[in-house]
Amino acid sequence: MAIRQDENQPNRRFGIINLVLIGFGVLLLFSNFLPNQSTQVPRVPYSLFIDQVNDNTVKRAYITSDQIRYELKEAPSEGAPTVLSTTPIFDMDLPQRLEQHGVEFAAAPPSKPSFITTALSWVVPPLIFIVVLQFFARRSGMGGAQGALSFTKSKAKVYVPDEESRVTFADVAGVDEAKTELAEIVDFLKTPERYAAIGARIPKGVLLVGPPGTGKTLLSKAVAGEAGVPFFIISGSEFVELFVGAGAARVRDLFEEAKKKAPCIIFIDELDAIGKSRSGSMGVVGGNDEREQTLNQLLTEMDGFAGKDKPVIVLAATNQPETLDAALLRPGRFDRQVLVDRPDLSGRRTILDIYAKKVKLAAVVDLDRIAQATAGFAGADLANLVNEAALLAARSYRTQVEQADLNEAIERVVAGLEKKSRVLQPDEKKVVAYHEVGHAIVGHLMPGGSKVAKISIVPRGMSALGYTLQLPTEERFLNSKEDLEGQIATLLGGRSAEEVVFGAVTTGAANDLQRATDIAEQMVGTYGMSDTLGPLAYDKQGGSRFLGGGNNPRRVVSDVTAQAIDREVRSLVDRAHDRALSILGHNRELLEAISQKILEKEVIEGDELKELLASSVMPGEAVAG
Repeated sequence: MAIRQDENQPNRRFGIINLVLIGFGVLLLFSNFLPNQSTQVPRVPYSLFIDQVNDNTVKRAYITSDQIRYELKEAPSEGAPTVLSTTPIFDMDLPQRLEQHGVEFAAAPPSKPSFITTALSWVVPPLIFIVVLQFFARRSGMGGAQGALSFTKSKAKVYVPDEESRVTFADVAGVDEAKTELAEIVDFLKTPERYAAIGARIPKGVLLVGPPGTGKTLLSKAVAGEAGVPFFIISGSEFVELFVGAGAARVRDLFEEAKKKAPCIIFIDELDAIGKSRSGSMGVVGGNDEREQTLNQLLTEMDGFAGKDKPVIVLAATNQPETLDAALLRPGRFDRQVLVDRPDLSGRRTILDIYAKKVKLAAVVDLDRIAQATAGFAGADLANLVNEAALLAARSYRTQVEQADLNEAIERVVAGLEKKSRVLQPDEKKVVAYHEVGHAIVGHLMPGGSKVAKISIVPRGMSALGYTLQLPTEERFLNSKEDLEGQIATLLGGRSAEEVVFGAVTTGAANDLQRATDIAEQMVGTYGMSDTLGPLAYDKQGGSRFLGGGNNPRRVVSDVTAQAIDREVRSLVDRAHDRALSILGHNRELLEAISQKILEKEVIEGDELKELLASSVMPGEAVAG
């Protein structure tokens, strides 16, 4: 209770001053509006005053700008007042009139203010000044809060690991190489004297780079949890403020606070918000803007806070390491970069184990199949997958998460939500069925590390009227030219099926054509897989390595070369198209059989689909049997 009283004392003082100020204000208000009985005299019309002057009944008069107070020689009647007042009007002849009738007149002496008015005029303004000053002082952090004048204060949140909220390396999976690199930082924070004795210098800064959702922030918290030291966390965007110089001041304040709690860890998320390269497109250093001043201050602080006894380690995370300033990445600052990439198959399996412990799983759930079906998923994607499955189970009033819930969650993440309200016309549904079966047959016969796992003509997402789900059978990091040509043929299988069956095409293949063209352009312009153009890269690497996006701009080439590139891209797509047409023409009966079955069931998957596709053959091959 004593702590709460101490915390409330500033509020009480602030409240008492407010009450005193309000009381004085009320007194001042009443002193202005309440009539003063000592100066209250009857008022009469100005015309009556002039008549009384002309009748020689006025003895003396006191004239001010807003009042004429005069005294009669005798009362008009018994008990009537002899002192009256009137409101003056613009009358230039009044002094002569008063002099002619023997009226003694003069300007009235100024009225003295009351004691209350005098006291309030001296007390209230200083009180207002004090209250305003205290208000801004409290808001600026002098009272413990952050506010109007706190733009130079660091906004970093401080976490001191305890047994309940402590995050350790056991809570992070799928990034074993990154954990190995960071284990050295933990060891140094625990026993810095061992490194100092041999003369070793631990890196001041460690930069975690990788795609979004791979666990960079969680990994940095695990370092602090393993070492048992305070953990300052702040986003790069929180340094930049409207006020000039605020970012640099916040950097100084952050490192000053860190020194007080050393040994500790400072974690700066989204470092690229303040650490982007200061060189423009022409190599000219940028202007003296707020972001550049903040970056300069960060560079200075990282050079000056070294300490052997109480070290401060700076961890930072970014998705765009290629945009960072070279001065940040030099030895002595962020001199170690740790890649936190998407997990492989075993990493995904371990991550699923961690998140599966937080939900009730059925005993028959096979997490190995889920890990195999989620190639390319980051840790955050897998966490979302398990949560989606738990939501689906709860929505169906089940007490455990089953395999079907996890499978449906994968489809929701990959293809989007089911659009049950989107009802297709019978002819449209037929086209979609043949389109998806065309993808499945061609995809089944193509080389590569994927297999067709499901065909559905249930609309999903924003524009998918149906989909063919292919799941990887093995973890692959390289694709051959044959693999990529097979992917193009698979993408064109749907359009080819429409041509084979209906002799016409629809708009349903728009996305397939886009993806097929992108792969063909990369084969020619990026991977050098053209025999005609040779092993040259005609595309520049554009966009972020981890964020993707952005088209790869073509290098400056001659018109002849540009035409050759276009011909090669067209040739690749045409060959894949002809290949898909040949496969579907050779398997026309199977195309009809599977399409009719999916029109009845809407979804075919598992062993049933596997048996149906097993009878498909490549053109020129003999039918098994």
